[in-house]
Amino acid sequence: MTIINRVLPELRQAYTEFPGFRLEEDLTWSRSLLSHPPSKRSEHVLTSNRMIPRDDGSEMLVKIYEPAKRKQDKLPAMLWIHGGGFVMGHPDMDDVLCERFVQAANCVVVSIDYRLAPEHPYPAAIEDCYAGLVWMTNKEQSLGIDVRRVAIAGASGGGGLTVALALMARDKGGPSIIFQMPLYPMLDNRNETHSSYEIIDDHGTWNRTNNMTAWRMYLGEEENINALSPHAVPSRAENLAGLPPTYICIGQLDLFRDETLDYVTRLAQAGVEVEFHLYPGSYHCFEVFVPEAKISQLAIQNYLDAMARALNI
Repeated sequence: MTIINRVLPELRQAYTEFPGFRLEEDLTWSRSLLSHPPSKRSEHVLTSNRMIPRDDGSEMLVKIYEPAKRKQDKLPAMLWIHGGGFVMGHPDMDDVLCERFVQAANCVVVSIDYRLAPEHPYPAAIEDCYAGLVWMTNKEQSLGIDVRRVAIAGASGGGGLTVALALMARDKGGPSIIFQMPLYPMLDNRNETHSSYEIIDDHGTWNRTNNMTAWRMYLGEEENINALSPHAVPSRAENLAGLPPTYICIGQLDLFRDETLDYVTRLAQAGVEVEFHLYPGSYHCFEVFVPEAKISQLAIQNYLDAMARALNI
């Protein structure tokens, strides 16, 4: 049975109509597929842009979302890391989602514009994520956040960076993180799992060819793939103890299914609290491509609720 026949009927049209990324042939065109026109903004959320410093003296953009009418001096906070396979994407594309997190969890969301490969290969992206986390926790007074309640989250490539950031913060003794939410995360550059061979359709939202190309762009052509840091390839982390409680979801027809299942299993074995949802008949980023579908609404509400619970304990 082909993949398209296994896709839920309510998700099938978007799967067949999406042209698919062509990272190797035309990265600029592929990036344009993630460009979204300005969305209608919620009157209940205030959004501002800020330029913050990197360690090398340059600056990067962060977008800050907060309740328009705050009733508390300090709110919990979430660092959001956008998707795009390390090579595409911008915080603007997640404006609506970040607003929904603000309203669901009554929190401040900081979304970072990390550097993209291949122009800026590893470790640029994860260093930017760590710099963003350090900045937001150091600016607790001006941002009005409670540093005792800080979470990190991201989707796809951003989900992989979320996992890498949790590992880096633990290993460096960095800012305290009480919760991580890597949604259908990009964790393993080896592409050896069953699901990595299962999703090879030229249609769809992410396939084996694009995944291999994106990892090569991110890690660099000359990287010794047998000696990579788990901060680059999170699946290579030998020790997952001490990571924060975790929420993960993924579609059953997602290239990343098996590496996610392995990560979830190893988290549980390490004694980390983990909640996991597997959505049948659903492909990579299904709830983004067909947000009105019943299964998409369920998935979105589930992870909004999970973040709200974690930040308001």
